[in-house]
Amino acid sequence: MAKITLGKRPLNFKHTVKAQLPEGGEGSIEMLYKYRTRTEFGAFIDARLKDARDKDAADAVADEQAADEPAAAFSLTDVQTKTRDGNAAYIMDIADGWNIDQPFNLSTVTQLCDELPGLAQQIINDYRAAIIEGRLGN
Repeated sequence: MAKITLGKRPLNFKHTVKAQLPEGGEGSIEMLYKYRTRTEFGAFIDARLKDARDKDAADAVADEQAADEPAAAFSLTDVQTKTRDGNAAYIMDIADGWNIDQPFNLSTVTQLCDELPGLAQQIINDYRAAIIEGRLGN
């Protein structure tokens, strides 16, 4: 058993994320997560929420200015694209790398979020659990 030492925090930690694949079976990916204390995670989430509120306010102003123009039709493609891109940006903010044979960059993380959305969501969920609940378990 490892000896507990306070004040010697790691820069990151490895965790194997497992998720069901669309074609059946389970896939796994080892993530190199960024270490944050519980309060640092809270500040991280607060900053992301503030950015989202600011963007919503800017969008509301733009919508008000464009009130005389016809409303754009609802597009599920746009919703899915925004979700994909938001998840990719989030993963880039919580991780430093992975163990697959593709480089860890925004382009490939976005591809992962598009092709394997369940795995992307599990990466996000496992990070929150590791930081908030202290649960890792590979």
